[in-house]
Amino acid sequence: MKAPEFPANEMERLNSLRESGLLDIDGSEAFDRLTRLAKRFFQVPLVMVNVVAEHELVARSIDGTANCTYPRNISFCGHTILRSAALVVADTHQDERFADNPLVTGQPGIRFYAGMPLRLRDGASVGSLCLIDYTPREFSDTDLSVLSDLGALVEDEFAAISAATTDELTGLYNRRGFNQFANFALSVARRRAEPVTLGWIDLDQFKQINDRFGHEEGDKALTTMAELLRASFREADLLVRFGGDEFAVLFADTDEQGAWIAMQYLTEQVALYNDRKLHPWQLKFSWGVSEFDHNRNDQQQWLKDADDKMFTMKRQRGHSR
Repeated sequence: MKAPEFPANEMERLNSLRESGLLDIDGSEAFDRLTRLAKRFFQVPLVMVNVVAEHELVARSIDGTANCTYPRNISFCGHTILRSAALVVADTHQDERFADNPLVTGQPGIRFYAGMPLRLRDGASVGSLCLIDYTPREFSDTDLSVLSDLGALVEDEFAAISAATTDELTGLYNRRGFNQFANFALSVARRRAEPVTLGWIDLDQFKQINDRFGHEEGDKALTTMAELLRASFREADLLVRFGGDEFAVLFADTDEQGAWIAMQYLTEQVALYNDRKLHPWQLKFSWGVSEFDHNRNDQQQWLKDADDKMFTMKRQRGHSR
């Protein structure tokens, strides 16, 4: 088996993927329509829209039977993103790159693969639209042309998601919105010699809400947290749902001590809300704050410091990520 190599621009590619929001979405009807269409046209048992993250392949849409994630080092799509054109493997048993791949020798037993590389507007190759069959088959020039056209439609949806700066469920800024605003806020703070502090929030035991009461109640918990964030902080503070059950607050013109006091206020407001017993669950969260050091930090270090402080609190309370 030949494991896929890493692109020469891997760090830039991963940054583009993270900022695109494609790793944060829970699903996309637009992607699902395109995989259904591809499955009907090509008459294959499995069609997927995937993105290739740092260590794994993550499915954004599946029509057929497949896992949502696969290790990147055995993925076919890890090879596809290295190309400028489609990767077509008519019979995996006859291709030394894939003949002993676990996805060929075990489940799901891939014999045919055709993958179109998918790019963001900045040119970063981040994923693939792929067709999979469990028997060998030929793939004509007409087939390639149709796959290319469908790939272009998926890329249009990639662009639409990347352009969005707000989270659909909560109405807060999303990861992309945060990145755009944070760059501006840091630039202004540097020119004015003002402090800027990041508050990082992670809901505790959120998975248990989904598991015990269902995803509808899980969504209610997320929207309730967003409402409490809005009620607790200033209009000038940037409120973000970073993805999943992670939230962030960017406190402009605020040092770490001031942000700590503000987070204590949020803690009190959440406790008061829980006392009302409006739901079968209660909101619990861990948090950390980090003031940006204009002489030492970059944005990624800043986020990591706030996240590390949040996780220290979570660990002290006996919770894991």
